[in-house]
Amino acid sequence: MNTVKVTATRWRGGWELVLPDGGATQCRTLAGAIEQVRDYLDTVQPDIDHGAWEIDVMPNLGTTLNDVRAARDASETAQIATITAAKQLRRAVKGLRAQGLSLADTATVLGVSKTRAQQLVAA
Repeated sequence: MNTVKVTATRWRGGWELVLPDGGATQCRTLAGAIEQVRDYLDTVQPDIDHGAWEIDVMPNLGTTLNDVRAARDASETAQIATITAAKQLRRAVKGLRAQGLSLADTATVLGVSKTRAQQLVAA
């Protein structure tokens, strides 16, 4: 998959979006930046389908940028941990139930409510 890292710099009319090759386009809000970059790429490279390309827009915010990157990384790490924890809980519930523990005992062992244990059994 192709990835384009775009630097977004604020100006009074919105955001200037600069691509690594020096090309640039603009948009009013960051919310429209990815689609604007795709449109730009489709214009300058009409024979290439950019629909599946990953567009990574990073606002040029000076020292705040490090905080933004750290927050993004922490959020991604937390999402992965949540997915992993859910898989482990489902596996643990099924293992405990297979050993004959009641739903109430399974919930107590895992430190979740009986309702949550039932949801995990059904998952």
